Amino acid sequence: MKHHYQLTVTWTGNRGSGTSGYRDYDRDHAISAAGKPTIPGSSDPAFRGDATRWNPEELLVASASACHKLWYLHLCADAGIIVTAYEDAAAGTMHDDRFERIVLRPRVTIAAGDRELALQLHHVAHQKCYIANSVNFPILCEPSIV
Repeated sequence: MKHHYQLTVTWTGNRGSGTSGYRDYDRDHAISAAGKPTIPGSSDPAFRGDATRWNPEELLVASASACHKLWYLHLCADAGIIVTAYEDAAAGTMHDDRFERIVLRPRVTIAAGDRELALQLHHVAHQKCYIANSVNFPILCEPSIV
């Protein structure tokens, strides 16, 4: 099954002289899609970006984390495991111009169900995650169940 996603990225960093020089423009942009709030974006501060805005690297880590979470919750619901809280302290490591890895650290609270199965379902969620299946670097998962 094919899915199509459409959005607009609009550069908002023209200070008046465009890209007349490397230091003469901001990296700011807005990510928008119909019916959704706009996401303020920039580059990483290491690349002259605005630290108060989301950068592509952060959004990639967030996408990997969110994809894993969505699959995991689905699998738990199907397995009769009642998840009452889920929080992931995800982190990505980039070297030069490539990601080396992303580590997901989901802390999951369950109210009912098999704790060992709840841990095992993270492996299944990882196998089903389209982000993990689309990148050329490892995405690791270090879950804990409360």
